[in-house]
Amino acid sequence: MSDAIVILSGASRGLGAALALAACRPGTLLVTLSRGAHPLLAQQARRSGCQHRHYAVDLSDPAQTETVARGLFADLPAGAARYRLINNAGTVEPIAQAATLDAASVAHALHVNVAAAMLLTAAFLAATPAQADRRVLNISSGAGQRPMPGWSVYCNTKAALDMYTRTVKLEQRGSGLRIAALAPGVIDTPMQARIRATLPDAFPAVEDFKELHRGGRLAAPADVAARILDYLERDDFGHADIDDIRHY
Repeated sequence: MSDAIVILSGASRGLGAALALAACRPGTLLVTLSRGAHPLLAQQARRSGCQHRHYAVDLSDPAQTETVARGLFADLPAGAARYRLINNAGTVEPIAQAATLDAASVAHALHVNVAAAMLLTAAFLAATPAQADRRVLNISSGAGQRPMPGWSVYCNTKAALDMYTRTVKLEQRGSGLRIAALAPGVIDTPMQARIRATLPDAFPAVEDFKELHRGGRLAAPADVAARILDYLERDDFGHADIDDIRHY
């Protein structure tokens, strides 16, 4: 029987891949959800004495996400002492001025950045035992608090994720559930590379991000992942509903 069950979305690359690799610990059942599996994760899990299950899912499809979530939680072994859900999946797209947005790209971002977290959390709340140590961590962004031209969709979805976190915390008061939304800082991931490739007309702050990269001021994914997992296990986790890993 696993002592801890960790469910992680968006686990195939970037911060999600680093979180998945770092979460491979003895006594843990790690469940990952993404379109593809990280090529080194199965090997890392075996080496670490961690059980691993991967569910291939397109998190931009709400119906598929809901179906996979229900099946995932129905198949979880009972009796774990700790249950963790890390809603990490996210997209910075579309990076565009508000006047140029289209329905497909807006819907895709809303589904990946907001709806997927809501559906996975709903399944988590319904399936996990109230007497266990249950924690939900939503990976948010400082963009949820700070508007930036060209990021009207990204800022909006992260603000929505923050407010969802606050709402669930109120609803679950007294249940023992702990939940928080956490900004991970600026990390050296493919998302940052995509931001730097944006034209200034679409994203005027692009030069600021290029300068961060040139100055070596992007955090390493493995370092941030380790700090996030430590944060998730803090005794005071959930006291702050909206937080930033750079404070720790």
